[in-house]
Amino acid sequence: MLLADARRQVVKTCRRAVEDRLVIGTAGNVSVRVGDLVAVTPSGLDYGDLTPELVGVHELDGTAVEAPLKPTSELPMHLAVYTQTDAKAVVHTHSIAAAALSVVVDEVPAVHYYLALLGGRVLVAPYRPFGSSELAIALIDALGDRSACLLGNHGAVTTGDDLTQAYQRAGYLEWVCEVALKVVGAGREPRLLTDQQMTEATRNFIGYGQSAGDGLQLGVVGGDGSGLTPLLEPQEHAGRQAEHGRDA
Repeated sequence: MLLADARRQVVKTCRRAVEDRLVIGTAGNVSVRVGDLVAVTPSGLDYGDLTPELVGVHELDGTAVEAPLKPTSELPMHLAVYTQTDAKAVVHTHSIAAAALSVVVDEVPAVHYYLALLGGRVLVAPYRPFGSSELAIALIDALGDRSACLLGNHGAVTTGDDLTQAYQRAGYLEWVCEVALKVVGAGREPRLLTDQQMTEATRNFIGYGQSAGDGLQLGVVGGDGSGLTPLLEPQEHAGRQAEHGRDA
């Protein structure tokens, strides 16, 4: 089977997204790039029924290489990321907080320094029909040189050097969006972080907490701000945090 490991990773990521409530039903999609090929989820298939053999393999222009089913309708969005950025994996979720926040803001407010783990600013792309080339263009504009953005009235997209990193960023993004929703709904003027504070946070994350189990060890950002190979599985990460009694 072509790209066997990559296709197994796609299945694992999709099932974990269901467990973590980042997607519902057949919503969302996942892909990973290997050389000039992309392994991507098929369209309209329940993730409980997804197997590695059903994950499609396509060229960067969308041509099917080994794909028994029709690819996700969002294939143009995934391919746009791979042709316009250096990302090697894409996770698109319909997570609740991200989808809700995308309706009321144009940019995720800087309520927490965890935004630094996503490259800084997280913009909201204007609504465009799902599966359209217009949505792919809007995504690239909102993403810029960062690793996350929201899609207006739709959901969220995160990218990474691999699927583990892209998925972990999706988790961080959903958490920040949930915090932001609570802040926006509090009815008081928020104390948002300044650009300088966000820059400091990004710098502080580089090389931080190698024994404490933080975003760096989970492979969110690396010494150059671009990403690390993950050192801990999420369960190990949680245990290590409890052991040291502190977080990032």
